[in-house]
Amino acid sequence: MLRVGLTGGIGSGKSTVAALLREWGAVVTDADAVAREIVQPGMPSLGAIRERFGPSVIQADGSLDRAGLAAVVFPEPEALRALEAITGPAIAARVAQLRGSVPDDRIDVYDMPLLVEKGLWVHEHLTIVVGADPEVRVARLVGQRGLSEPDARARIAAQANDTQRHTAADAWIDNGGSREDTGRQARRLWDERLVPFDENLRGGIRARRPDLTSLSAPDLGWADAGARVVARLAAALPGKGIRVDHVGSTSVHGLLAKDVLDVQVGVLRLADADTPAFGAGLRRAGYLLVPGHDQDDPHPRDSASAPWQKRFYGGCDPARIVHVHVREIGSAGWEFALAFRDWLRSNPDERDEYAALKQDLAARHAATRDYTAAKEPWFDAAYLRVQAWRREVRWTP
Repeated sequence: MLRVGLTGGIGSGKSTVAALLREWGAVVTDADAVAREIVQPGMPSLGAIRERFGPSVIQADGSLDRAGLAAVVFPEPEALRALEAITGPAIAARVAQLRGSVPDDRIDVYDMPLLVEKGLWVHEHLTIVVGADPEVRVARLVGQRGLSEPDARARIAAQANDTQRHTAADAWIDNGGSREDTGRQARRLWDERLVPFDENLRGGIRARRPDLTSLSAPDLGWADAGARVVARLAAALPGKGIRVDHVGSTSVHGLLAKDVLDVQVGVLRLADADTPAFGAGLRRAGYLLVPGHDQDDPHPRDSASAPWQKRFYGGCDPARIVHVHVREIGSAGWEFALAFRDWLRSNPDERDEYAALKQDLAARHAATRDYTAAKEPWFDAAYLRVQAWRREVRWTP
């Protein structure tokens, strides 16, 4: 099933989006609701809070004075960390229990305010951020929740900023306008990305581009998108000897490319990639093994093929095509992928020559497979230039 992280700063209105996703069939686990549940009277977390912060944060009926506690912890980072140390493990255990019971045929949404701050987004297939201008959020907190303006601003400042959230966001819903506009954005995301992504995961179908050569202008979003894939794969494949890198044309600033992210996973031995645990980790992360794609073209052409062997996986997200190349660390194929990327990053003239070649071949080859094959003679020559550059600058992976 598809796992979705839903987040947004306080006052952004993510609860509006959560309600819509629930209405359309998703199972939503609300971290705030869980946080309230684990501090009910009689729960261990409430006793620990009383011990740490004193009886003043407990109401006469024995329940938690949430507003009083918030006034204590939000202005003081150390106090906030102490509260999170008490509630965090209990919340995580209850969330795991709830999410573990989501039926396989439902989209699993985790509504979590601090998803970015805690780095938990790496365990989700997609991260949706609901955003609104800070001044809009302050006005909502003052007008709808009765907070003072200084309190509202302090709470906003205690969370991640929009730059940090954009880095983690696979999809951004602007909730600064009307409720109807927010609903339209959410519905389009549901229909065009979430539902097809979920169907691909459950059906074992990888997302693919049409076999038509199509180059895109350099996109500043490729770097962040590549970093998200790298982070998720690293989280899905913990262990010694695993190294994950964004490679290929989309990893080179200013280079036009097919709108495809190429990511390389390095393993100590290629045989490690054939273990059941490795394949299961990639499947859980949303990547499927593609049989028959286990060999890169050697360079130079008369080189032995063994150092250029790999395993190849394709992602299931229909809106973000990802190719995962698994290669043995230290092999010729693994080193060349990294050296070629760094060579292009360091040599604008070589990058521009490669871009001109791409444009010329794209104009002459409509099918991607023909376009790719036509680049190989250039790569043979470029390989020698890369090796000379490596020696000159003493490049190491």
